[in-house]
Amino acid sequence: MHNNQIEQIPYYLTWKLRHEVMYPELSIEDVKLENDIIGLHFGLYAEFKLTSVVSLFEQGNLVQLRKFATAQDQQGNGYGTQLLEYVIDFSEKTIGANILWCNARMIALPFYEKFGFKPAGDTWEAMGYTFIKMERRSKFNSTDTKV
Repeated sequence: MHNNQIEQIPYYLTWKLRHEVMYPELSIEDVKLENDIIGLHFGLYAEFKLTSVVSLFEQGNLVQLRKFATAQDQQGNGYGTQLLEYVIDFSEKTIGANILWCNARMIALPFYEKFGFKPAGDTWEAMGYTFIKMERRSKFNSTDTKV
């Protein structure tokens, strides 16, 4: 993993990877979020190519992680891990989040659990996938806040 760089990026740079990785069968319009313009968006560049993206949305002491995608031909190389570690640190130390949460595909549950995320609620079906809410409580900021 040489020449990797994580940067805050404009929201529209996330759309291509979101579309290719998450919902290639749908229109690119379907991966655009109504509140993209107010989110914080991060990209990992591997060898100067945008390889992994994620979006964060602040809700007081809570931060929602959304649309986390790594290029299919680069999955398993640690890029998603590197980006998730970065946004966890950013959320807790820079934003001051008490809880980082996401709606994860069930297939990704073991990945999120490696980073201290825990299931929080029942599963549901959407867009042909089974999802579950996952939460990670900050090690630095304690609260009784619930998502």
